[in-house]
Amino acid sequence: MERDKVTIREVTKRTGDAPRLAMITAYDFYSARFADRAGVDLLLVGDSLGSFMLGYPGTVPVTMAEMIHHCRAVTRAAPAAFVVGDLPFGSYQTSTRDAVANAVRLVKEGGCEAVKLEGGAERTEAIAAIVGAGIPVMGHVGLGPQSEHRYGGYRVQGRTADVAGRVLRDGIAVAEAGCFAIVIEAVPRRVAEEVTRRVPVATIGIGAGPGCDGQVLIYHEVIGMHTGRAPRYVKQYAAVGEQISAAVTRYCGEVRGGKFPDREHSYLMEQSELERFRERSAEPGKPPGEPLPAPHATGAER
Repeated sequence: MERDKVTIREVTKRTGDAPRLAMITAYDFYSARFADRAGVDLLLVGDSLGSFMLGYPGTVPVTMAEMIHHCRAVTRAAPAAFVVGDLPFGSYQTSTRDAVANAVRLVKEGGCEAVKLEGGAERTEAIAAIVGAGIPVMGHVGLGPQSEHRYGGYRVQGRTADVAGRVLRDGIAVAEAGCFAIVIEAVPRRVAEEVTRRVPVATIGIGAGPGCDGQVLIYHEVIGMHTGRAPRYVKQYAAVGEQISAAVTRYCGEVRGGKFPDREHSYLMEQSELERFRERSAEPGKPPGEPLPAPHATGAER
C-alpha cells in the first residue's frame, strides 16, 4: 500500500509524546525496498556497509565512492522513507570545505535527502557550513564507530559522570549548530534521556535505551542475516541467514543429484517443432526421428 512521503518536517515534529521514529540501515536496492514497504520512517545508508556489505573490519576504510554507489541503489528503491547518507571517515574531518563538498556529493550524486556525521562540539563548524549550503544534517554523539581507535574499540560511552557530561554537551552543541536530529549511540539510558530532554530536535537511539524519540538498528542484525556476536542492544526479529543457508544447501544437493532442473523448470517445445528439429539435425547414418544424444536429459519432451 502506498504511503505519504516522509519529509524533514515530519521528522522534526516527532519529538516528545509523538509516535517514535523507526529508522533502519539499508545498503542496496532490495533491503531498501523491503524496509520502505514495511513502513520505516527513515533509512540510513550507513558507513556500517563496510562491515555488512564489503567485508571490511570496520567503518574506517569506506570511501566516498562506495557511499555514493550504495546511496544511489537505496534512493532508487525507497519512495516514501526519508533517506540519510553517512559521510565516511576522512570526508569531513580534513576541512570545512571538504565537509561541504562531500555532503553535496552525497545529495547530488547519491540522491540522499540529508547527511550524517559523527562528533560533537568539534564538528559544529562543519555542521553549520553544510546546513548553510542547504543540506540537512543529522548529528551523531556518544560512541562514534569511525573513532574506534581513540576509544580502544567499540565501548559504551558515558558510564562516568565526566564522559556523560561530554556526551550531553556534544548533543547540545550539534543541535545548536543546526542538526535536525541526533543519533545517540551506546550510552547509558539515563544519559540519553537527559540529552533528549535538553535538545529541541529528535534523538534517535542505538544502544541508548527507550527514552529517545526514535530508534535505529542495522538491517542485517534485525533480520538475522549476519554472523558473529551482535551487540547487547540488538534485538533479532528473524533468522533469515539460517533460511538462506538451508535454501542454498538444498539447491546444491538437487543440482549434484540431478533433481534440478526438472521438467517444470525447463523450457519446452511443441512436439511438431521438436520432430522437425530432430529431422534437420539428425546425424549421418541415424534415422531422422532418433533423439539427439543428451547425456544429462531426464526424459522425453512430451
